[in-house]
Amino acid sequence: MKFLPFLLLLVAPVLLSAAEKKEVPTWTDPKKAAAARPDFLLQGEYVGKQDGKPIGLQAADLDAGQFHVLTYAGGLPGEGWDGAAIKADLMNREQLRSAISGLERIERKSPTLGNKAPEGARVIFNGKKNDQVEGKIEDGFLWAGSKTTQPAKDFTLHAEFRLPYKPSRELSSQDRGNSGVYLFDNYETQVIDTFGLDFNSENNKVPLKSLHTQWCASFYKFKTPDVPMAFPPLQWQTYDIHFTAPRFENGEKVKNARIKVVHNGVIVHDDVEMPKGTGAGGNRPEKPLGIINFQGHGNPVAFRNVWLLEK
Repeated sequence: MKFLPFLLLLVAPVLLSAAEKKEVPTWTDPKKAAAARPDFLLQGEYVGKQDGKPIGLQAADLDAGQFHVLTYAGGLPGEGWDGAAIKADLMNREQLRSAISGLERIERKSPTLGNKAPEGARVIFNGKKNDQVEGKIEDGFLWAGSKTTQPAKDFTLHAEFRLPYKPSRELSSQDRGNSGVYLFDNYETQVIDTFGLDFNSENNKVPLKSLHTQWCASFYKFKTPDVPMAFPPLQWQTYDIHFTAPRFENGEKVKNARIKVVHNGVIVHDDVEMPKGTGAGGNRPEKPLGIINFQGHGNPVAFRNVWLLEK
């Protein structure tokens, strides 16, 4: 019996991993989500005034009638927030209804949503299979786990994505809609549902299951976005990624890659120098040309209107 505590320490990570892999209810259609779960229409973004001053409020569904709520002074991120410290709360349904009394629930749309491929652009996906991409195409969408077929060098990439709604999964779980836009298999801009989390990790009122550099729009395990622009799950979002490939001479790298990311119309990474790849991509050799992976992690993340304009 004296070995029991030691054995429990050994098996605990295995048990936690198994729990994370257990399937949970998942919705990929907003109408079905709203019909099945009234809390889907309670979560989201709100604007209005509190004590006579403008505020923005984000409420993320934690399941079982619980919500993680962030309040921003001045308005929502990208639309008035003054950059001041964010107020974080854990609320039940009735507390949230009281907090949003007098506020307006809104569903924002990225200003680049629906942007058409300009002349000379390479259309990666526009609803139909073509020779520019390979992977799963279903219901008119390209799904996570797909990749481009033709290498590119310097480019602007436009991609629209929609994350699934998985309220039973912890808010910072890496199984809450995980994907990523992975350039050259080296540099990943994370795609995941972490709506309603403060990138100041210590300010959140829920236990964290991952690092803040693994949350939406982060350069994976390298840098968080300058502005938290994630929308709620099942709302279409946009990435406009401006990429400059690394330069090589005689097989040696002489200039690092650089990336600018515009998330839902707001610059969240401004021409950041990448000394190496991110996450596992940091262990792979960098290259002057490469393809783009819409990373698959077993989550139904949908992409549409994807095009690439080479510089």
